Amino acid sequence: MKLKYFISFFALVALLSSCSDDDAMTLLDEIQVSSSYVAIDEAGGSNTITVNAKEAWSFDEEEFPEWLTVSPMAGGAGETQVTFSAPAAPDGRTAVLHVACADKKQTINVIQGLATVSNATCAEVIAGPESKTYRVTGTVTKIVNTTYGNWYLQDETGEIYIYGTLDAKGQTKNFLSWGLEVGDIITIEGPKTLYNGTVELVDVTVINIQKSLVKVEGYDPEDATIPVDGGNVVVNLSCKTTNGISVEIPDEAKDWLSIVSISGGAEPVVTFRAPANNGGDRSATVVFKTTDEKGKEYTAQATIYQKGSIVAASVAEFLEAPVGDTQYRISGVIISVANPTYGNVYLRDWSGETYVYGIGAKGEFEAAGLKEGDIVTLVGKRGEYKGTAQMTGAVLEDVKHVTPISIDEFLDQADDPNVYYMLTGTITEIANPTYGNVYLEDETNSVYVYGTYPGWGATGDNRKNLLETLGITVGDKLSVIGVKSTYKDVPQLANGIYFSHEKAQ
Repeated sequence: MKLKYFISFFALVALLSSCSDDDAMTLLDEIQVSSSYVAIDEAGGSNTITVNAKEAWSFDEEEFPEWLTVSPMAGGAGETQVTFSAPAAPDGRTAVLHVACADKKQTINVIQGLATVSNATCAEVIAGPESKTYRVTGTVTKIVNTTYGNWYLQDETGEIYIYGTLDAKGQTKNFLSWGLEVGDIITIEGPKTLYNGTVELVDVTVINIQKSLVKVEGYDPEDATIPVDGGNVVVNLSCKTTNGISVEIPDEAKDWLSIVSISGGAEPVVTFRAPANNGGDRSATVVFKTTDEKGKEYTAQATIYQKGSIVAASVAEFLEAPVGDTQYRISGVIISVANPTYGNVYLRDWSGETYVYGIGAKGEFEAAGLKEGDIVTLVGKRGEYKGTAQMTGAVLEDVKHVTPISIDEFLDQADDPNVYYMLTGTITEIANPTYGNVYLEDETNSVYVYGTYPGWGATGDNRKNLLETLGITVGDKLSVIGVKSTYKDVPQLANGIYFSHEKAQ
């Protein structure tokens, strides 16, 4: 083995001594690896370890840097040889991977060469190679997680995301020990990674902090929120220079947010005003600036919010909306449940389908007795994850519980336009292909279904032609949601809503 292999390995050991207990090597019954450290020659090459698992296992693909190749990425019970490969890396780089088995994860640390630190601007970090370690100086513009220390750093060339900040002892989950605030000028160093197109420096080490000379001390009202009918927000600041402050409102907010007054001195007060808001929730991050006697600029930021109306939308309209703070009200059928604990579901109406990342707080979904097939009305924001639209912060406004039932049991129910059932059976006859009027039969009985519409909320022409669109024919198995009614003494499932179907074999 070459000497640089030994140097790289011990450099990695020193580096990993600062890692949290969560990343430490653990002996698990479900899965074990022959080595939790994998060294690859800086000139490029491969290294192989053995994974020994009691059942199926796989790597988390989202953690993989572009420079690293692992084969295989998954396997079954028993021993599997796993090979790690990478091209040349003259600057050195590292990666931390996790292999999962039976809800347990084993950590594998990969190092190639000896990592070097480069002084860089944000633009140079963005353009530079992945996994290289950089030292950057810039201003803290936004703090998004105060446990792990996730925040944004900006200099005159651009902005980068900091994902994790180590404390003075090299430990994680102690970000608040730094007392870091928006506007502070900070020097940090850490390895670059690329996550879903976002450039990040991960688990950075703090080199120096220079406190900002202007600081936000508080708001009136305390939540910095203007009511929907309009009003003012007062921002109280402190300023340690004699040069006063200037205020910048982002261009996209200038049509609704304005400055009423600015007082000077060591404790400036800035009053903002917004008119009545006829749209959804909105917000703007304003910047306060000052300079010292040498002309060096210092900044602080404040986010002003205004409540808005809730926008009623179809799922299709919600999907077309921009990501933001606007609140949307959508209704539809829960097609599937991805996580019952947090209420992560897929919701569909007549116009489309969207993912809902959580209904209420942890446990509220299950406490409300929600399940697949229920019809719900939700209010939440338009979010996005990995380029895919989703509703975030969803609040349950209404639910119509849907009861799966046999046709024979359904026929015994009383007519009630407010009680919903789901029937599943084989189509024996199509009476009206335009509106989806069919006869449905299961092992217990048969029933007439008056309408099979594309989804909840369909009206007018939007109710038409579902059977043709989906290629549903006689002999297919259909699941449909509706209410019990009677027409000319004949019971029927009325105003049916399509849930799913299976083609005949």
